[in-house]
Amino acid sequence: MKKSKTGLEHPLVATQKVSGVSVDPAVYEAWYHTARGRWISEREFTLLRSLFSPKAGESLLDVGCGTGHFSRRFARLGLSVSGIDPDLKAIEFAKGQNADITYLQGNALHLPFPGNSFDHTTAITSLCFIDDPLQALQEMWRVTRHSLVLGLLNRHSLLYRQKYGCGSYRHARWDTANEVEKRCIPLLMPAPKALSIRSAIFFPRGNGIVRWIDGCIPNRILWGGFLVICLQK
Repeated sequence: MKKSKTGLEHPLVATQKVSGVSVDPAVYEAWYHTARGRWISEREFTLLRSLFSPKAGESLLDVGCGTGHFSRRFARLGLSVSGIDPDLKAIEFAKGQNADITYLQGNALHLPFPGNSFDHTTAITSLCFIDDPLQALQEMWRVTRHSLVLGLLNRHSLLYRQKYGCGSYRHARWDTANEVEKRCIPLLMPAPKALSIRSAIFFPRGNGIVRWIDGCIPNRILWGGFLVICLQK
């Protein structure tokens, strides 16, 4: 995996206990403060937010929240955010970053909440490390009133060609848009409901010019390394 100027590597969500990998939460979080990390975070968050347009005052559950990086970004929009993750060290780190967010240690396969507890649910590069994605999807759909948004690793991407089987990525599941759609459609039945798929981060590496080109590619083209799926009730 290519190192940043700080010598850090992006460990994805390797804090997930289900993947069998553990990463120092401070090291994980530090990557987002590199130039590349900030750019990728902004691109990913902008795409996530655009697909379900959360409003201030609404509630959101961030499944597989890790260090709470995206949880905090959603909280800054005025959302009431809760995060859940199996890694206790990541949860303790997240609690130290923002006391206004509720963080819990827990498993995506058995979410400890009643049905329809949250307006929105997100799982940002965490479902990729869960062995039973169907059960996790059913659980997240159960606790969601309006929108379920997934950030996944795209097998139809340059990122897959560069990172598959490498480092912390060796534990990840890489999906295609068609596979994810087939997995999600049963949740939407029998009534017709909305499903949107987009992607971002087409060039995993590159300088400012490459990033500018990356930003000009329409996110309807599903070749980006970051695949986002939004289901709406």
